[in-house]
Amino acid sequence: MHNLILIMEFCETRGLNHLTRHVTAVWPNGKQEHYRLHCFADLASAEPFKDHFGGVMFDPKRDRENGRARGAWHRKDEYKRILEAAH
Repeated sequence: MHNLILIMEFCETRGLNHLTRHVTAVWPNGKQEHYRLHCFADLASAEPFKDHFGGVMFDPKRDRENGRARGAWHRKDEYKRILEAAH
C-alpha cells in the first residue's frame, strides 16, 4: 500500500492521469504472477513513470493477443519472480 501512495503522489504532482488495473502474467513455462498495471493514455505520459519507478511496458494489443485474452498477460520473455519492496 505504501508504494501505491507514492505512485499516486508522483502522478498527481506531475499531472499524469492514469488508471490502475490488475492482470495475471503467464509465461510459456506455466509460471504465473499477479501484476498491478498503471495505464496511461500515451507513451509520453508513461515514460516519466517508468523512468522513476522502473517496470515493464505493457501493450494490450501485443500482450493480450489483440484483446482476446482478458485478464491475462501472455509473456514471451523468461520468467523472473517479482521482488517485493521491503518498506
